[in-house]
Amino acid sequence: MASTTARRLASFYSFQAKKLDGKEAVLAFPSNQFGHQENSNGQEILNALRHVRPGNGFEPKCVLFDKIIINGEGEHPVFSWLKTALPMPFDDTESLMGDPKFIIWKPVKRSDVAWNFEKFLVSPGGEPVKRYSKGFETINIAKDIDSLLQSV
Repeated sequence: MASTTARRLASFYSFQAKKLDGKEAVLAFPSNQFGHQENSNGQEILNALRHVRPGNGFEPKCVLFDKIIINGEGEHPVFSWLKTALPMPFDDTESLMGDPKFIIWKPVKRSDVAWNFEKFLVSPGGEPVKRYSKGFETINIAKDIDSLLQSV
């Protein structure tokens, strides 16, 4: 059902999610699907960033959403849509997980997000542009963002 809905939606702006802060540009969707690493809710994650690590009143330069499911049964529609449009990272078309014991969702699909820090670039018009693997350094996305913004 989610992937049928994902195919019908033409733009990222068709989706809704529970927003925790009013920052712009980068969107962060916490998940607990990779080895059960994150047991906090979205507000607790934001508070930990502000007061613990890195602390000192840190404010993320992103829109931080509440924790969602990104793979398997019950996955959030935005990830169904992104994975349908961009089924695998351009820089790693083979890997899903290094160790299958970390796959804790079902059904497992080839297009699933492999691990924390996988990234998707979406145009200002809301179209999916590029998917990056967990190993792709975020700083290196700047060239693609600049190129995308120049074409607008």
